[in-house]
Amino acid sequence: MPLADELLRLAVAAGATVTTAESCTGGMVAAAITDVAGSSSVFERGFVTYSNQAKVEMLGVSPATLEAHGAVSEEVAKEMALGALAAAQADVAVSISGIAGPGGSEFKPEGRVCFGLATAQDVQTTTIEFGALGRANVRVAARDEALTLLVAALSKL
Repeated sequence: MPLADELLRLAVAAGATVTTAESCTGGMVAAAITDVAGSSSVFERGFVTYSNQAKVEMLGVSPATLEAHGAVSEEVAKEMALGALAAAQADVAVSISGIAGPGGSEFKPEGRVCFGLATAQDVQTTTIEFGALGRANVRVAARDEALTLLVAALSKL
């Protein structure tokens, strides 16, 4: 069963709603969810916050956090997830901020993606080094990881 189908099944069973806060994936997670018929029962809105300013304005990410850690950091991913959870009044939120490429730096290489997962009870972050797979492949891998995180969270509700 595709991840988005499983997400919908679990969310409906739990009576839960989900939201997304995306940067490097540019809405790919929201698109995957809304590709599934019936998704409107669990997904009302998502946030594409590609710029730092959008992260601040739409999700309440602290400018100080962005300055101290940079957009591609678990600290920012955490604030993005919590901001989306609150703004959407959802039960589960996932956030994604990363460097899809091309490019990157010695300190933040291409393929590094930070994720946040928030519920009312908990917020967790993780970083995955997908490597220099190419922009499209990093974005697809990040989308699939975000869906996997949502499915895992919904399976515990």
